Amino acid sequence: MSILLSREFSFIVQGITGREAVNLTRECLDYGSNVVGGVTPGRKGREVHGVPVYDTVEQLVDATAFVPDGSVVTVPPTFTKDAVLEAIENGIGLIVIVTERIPRRDVAQMVELAELRGARIIGPNCLGLIVPGVCKMGGIGGPARDAAKAYQPGPVGVMSRSGGMTTEISSSLTQAGLGVSTAVSIGGDAIIGSTYAELMGLFEADAETEAIVIYTEPGGRMEAQLAEWVAEHDSRLPIVAFMAGKFMDDEEMKGMSFGHAGTIVEGKQDTTTEKIARLEAAGIRVVERIDEIPDAVKQHLGAPK
Repeated sequence: MSILLSREFSFIVQGITGREAVNLTRECLDYGSNVVGGVTPGRKGREVHGVPVYDTVEQLVDATAFVPDGSVVTVPPTFTKDAVLEAIENGIGLIVIVTERIPRRDVAQMVELAELRGARIIGPNCLGLIVPGVCKMGGIGGPARDAAKAYQPGPVGVMSRSGGMTTEISSSLTQAGLGVSTAVSIGGDAIIGSTYAELMGLFEADAETEAIVIYTEPGGRMEAQLAEWVAEHDSRLPIVAFMAGKFMDDEEMKGMSFGHAGTIVEGKQDTTTEKIARLEAAGIRVVERIDEIPDAVKQHLGAPK
């Protein structure tokens, strides 16, 4: 089992004729994902790796006579909000936003409409999600051959603010003989569609997920929300976390960010020291190094190191 994706899951790519989207589409198809169409205004009638292209999502839905399960949005930031709203209003339930540098106001509006319509957004500024051996939605893991090496089926759910670290951690779990149930690159912006806490309920309901690993960074309240969720729901899932960016606790780094737009430390509550203390108080183990994650997971699962 898994969360969000299945072998039958179908999705489209908005902005499919762009260079990044062409490569992403090829990688997903090679992995066996069910990419059923693409959208780029003015490009109707073209194909990308055999995938038909339409001018609008509505046109695609009318032509195929069904609503795809999801959409990967790869359009420039100026047009991202319109693309996402179009997908939501046409009934698409899962939207992965790859685009970065989207204005916060636009993201807030997209997330609000998704909540009103019962849709879910992953991202923005993310690489998507993957269920090993089943479906890859987005650029996560890179080419199919590389994704297959890094992601093998197993009992550990992975959530990460960094797309690259999603694969790094999953690869370490695979090499340790553990494997991954579902891995989600949740995005590195200050406002995102699905936080750790908002995804925990899905993992909790997946009988084959037995542990969770998260990769997190300074800035924002996602760790506090996760700690609250764990306490409120008496979660059955042990969680192992790695906190990057400890150097940002230095007073000289105050107000700065690294890598992601969401890593701005605006006060003591956003520091790594405070976040680690909050996670540990909720029973979440925080490791010092990435390479400690597999053994920490094994200890929770009672498996030999």
